[in-house]
Amino acid sequence: MSLAYRVLYAIGFTPWEQMAHPDVAKQIADLFAREEEGREAPYGTALDLGCGSGIWAVELARRGWQVTGVDFIPKALRRAGARAKDAEVEVRLLEGDVTNLPAEVGSGYKLLLDFGCFHDELTNDQRKAEGRQATAAAGPDATLWLLAWKPGRRGPLPRGASSAEIQAAFPEWKLIDEVPLRLPPKALLDM
Repeated sequence: MSLAYRVLYAIGFTPWEQMAHPDVAKQIADLFAREEEGREAPYGTALDLGCGSGIWAVELARRGWQVTGVDFIPKALRRAGARAKDAEVEVRLLEGDVTNLPAEVGSGYKLLLDFGCFHDELTNDQRKAEGRQATAAAGPDATLWLLAWKPGRRGPLPRGASSAEIQAAFPEWKLIDEVPLRLPPKALLDM
């Protein structure tokens, strides 16, 4: 995993947190609601792969999920812990690499999400390793949400991932839906 994220967190430059922009957060909340439809809280266990500062882990916990977040950057996990405390929700946070999850992550998760690791700087081999780890952590009939930019180099922005690359990394999963994320123009300027 890259030293770049450690440095960016250290200096406080975290443009990916702009994804919490209200317009984007509403779209993600709609995805969460889709998963929760017809059920009542508590919804079950959720695993946030590469949880960063816990934006989505905390939101899931607020909604009634039992959330575990994994990230390899201690400063990000401290921020996630503070965010969970401020929101008065419980989120289990573990330091670890999404390509080699710590044993205490366990298995049987109903919902898994990766809203930033997969499409960024993971090599193809690391993507496959994440796919194996996510599959091992998933319970029967689990849902996986993966946020991925379309493939292509954009300077310092993520390299992205195609549907074929996602399917290659998660061969046991069936891609059933692709939902475009509509980013507000200002959010792009802030990144």
